[in-house]
Amino acid sequence: MTAKVELGTSGLNINPIGFGANAIGGHNLYPNLDEEENKQLLKYVIDSGVNFLDTAYVYGLGRSEELIGEVVKELGNREQLVIATKGAQNGDEIDNSPEFLKKTVRESLKRLQTDYIDLFYIHFPDDNTPKDEAVQALKELKEEGLIHSIGVSNFSLEQLKEANKNGDVDVFEGYYNLLHRESEKELFPYLRENHISFVPYFPFQSGLLTGKYKGNETFPEGDLRGGQEDFQGDKFQENVKKVDQLKKIAAAKDTTVANIVLAFYLQIDVIDAIIPGAKRKEQVDSNLKTLDVSLTKDEAQLIDRIFS
Repeated sequence: MTAKVELGTSGLNINPIGFGANAIGGHNLYPNLDEEENKQLLKYVIDSGVNFLDTAYVYGLGRSEELIGEVVKELGNREQLVIATKGAQNGDEIDNSPEFLKKTVRESLKRLQTDYIDLFYIHFPDDNTPKDEAVQALKELKEEGLIHSIGVSNFSLEQLKEANKNGDVDVFEGYYNLLHRESEKELFPYLRENHISFVPYFPFQSGLLTGKYKGNETFPEGDLRGGQEDFQGDKFQENVKKVDQLKKIAAAKDTTVANIVLAFYLQIDVIDAIIPGAKRKEQVDSNLKTLDVSLTKDEAQLIDRIFS
């Protein structure tokens, strides 16, 4: 069994390797998803010892939550799992109003077929709700026992400070990876000081940080990578060269570049958990092998320099 860690000071004990469930029922994000395969994969994830599941309303407009709810009900092991979900989408609008957040949490509970959500995030900030009022609504739900901890996602540092005015934010989920390290400068010191755990998303930058690219690939019309600067021209080649330097470290440890990257994140003090996605069992197995990898101080500093 994997040693569990506490997610910040939330009281939630998790396997540091979680599971990002955006490809479970996320029909609006991925073409041709097979829901039966999704459910089998989810069972495999849970059977493999992963207990931290990260979903959101926007993944399939509730469908991801529904499939997780069905699987968890079938397995009958709700107490062993830590389920995180996110909401803020009110039709085409982003809405952080207390009324809407309370409504969206109740709807998520129904879809997940559960009495409580371990961690609920405000998925995106809106332009008009004071963030401390939005968090206060979640605090009231926490007092009712409907959610156990409070998160925010995609907030600016100023919005986070306002949200955390009374010290109620437990977890911050944000965009961070070795190619995009802006959060280290101002966000991480604030999180550190306020004992807020950071959960990074896009840990592999669309696969670029796994070492599978040569730098000369082209992407079909409509492929998300085609529109990302990291996958264009010289920048793409430069990124691939950086990632290639990790191959030596991976070979010395008899592991993969992907595991080296995830291990680097886990040695950062504000990061307790990572939530890589997976569409196949082998990817789940591969992500979990990260727990066998430990980086020396010199190796971590070398990676830091490569991606400085």
